[in-house]
Amino acid sequence: MRRLVARALSISLATAGLVAFVHGPTYADTVCQRTDPATGICLITVEVPGNPGEPGTPGDGGPKDTGTGSACWWDGSAQGISKPPPGPVPCSSPDGYWSNGYRCYISLAKPQPPAGDPNWQGHEPGDGAVYNCYQPQTGILVLIWSPDPPPNSGQGPTPRDVAQLAIKQMALRAIDIGITPSPGADSIGIVGMPVWMWAANPDAHTVGPTTASATAGGITVSATARIQRITWDMGDGHTVICNTAGTPYKASYGNKKSPDCGHVYTTSSSSKPDQKFTVTATSDWVITWAGAGQTGTIRLSGLTRSVQIAVGEAQVLVQ
Repeated sequence: MRRLVARALSISLATAGLVAFVHGPTYADTVCQRTDPATGICLITVEVPGNPGEPGTPGDGGPKDTGTGSACWWDGSAQGISKPPPGPVPCSSPDGYWSNGYRCYISLAKPQPPAGDPNWQGHEPGDGAVYNCYQPQTGILVLIWSPDPPPNSGQGPTPRDVAQLAIKQMALRAIDIGITPSPGADSIGIVGMPVWMWAANPDAHTVGPTTASATAGGITVSATARIQRITWDMGDGHTVICNTAGTPYKASYGNKKSPDCGHVYTTSSSSKPDQKFTVTATSDWVITWAGAGQTGTIRLSGLTRSVQIAVGEAQVLVQ
């Protein structure tokens, strides 16, 4: 049963700013399309209007990319209502379209109240309009005046769109490469000797974890990013996948192999451009987000940085 409450005295109504986003398809993997060459930071753009890029494929058995989320959601906590709990709601119903700000379905009141009716809130007919605001969770129907139609949350951002805004704030970037032999001109590795790779000077932006929040369209989302793995293209046709940030090499380790992220070259770099191997480290991230009573996971890959190292043959002198 619906209860009509005049002038919205029994319900807290607060409009929220709405940023218009175009809904996109469910994603499989977010690939970094553009990296700042100077810093290695992934440059993420959320366009209005626009469509997300083509999805990639993680293909590594890690967490799957899930959850677009509904742009329309219910939260009765401001009214002291715990049931039903916060969560998505249909963006449209026979009662109208859903407004996150008003937490109800909106439709134009027909007929409009006569002049002088309290629901005009002192305005004249034709100056804006009076709308039905129906909240099925409580059965309350409220009449509200608004100069413009209240925002339609079904046309706003999804929680995943808002999570992308949070990711942009994180300034995730490629790792600074630590490797032995070092990229310096005076450092040359030896074929058959262990090579160590690691994330130099790791921080929240290069290996995580890091957390950020963003708000748009009446939706607030918190996201946490953690690096899942680093894929090393060693430049000799071999790829090494490391599930850790790697262990920095120390002279005291001598000729030991890295315990978690290493490689052994079987050929020299003499045939390569500049007589060096180009080593590229690509970071893959997993971002979990929560908001609007919903959760999801975003996979981010494509954060890369490269260095060049020289590897030569050991010379044996026979006298």
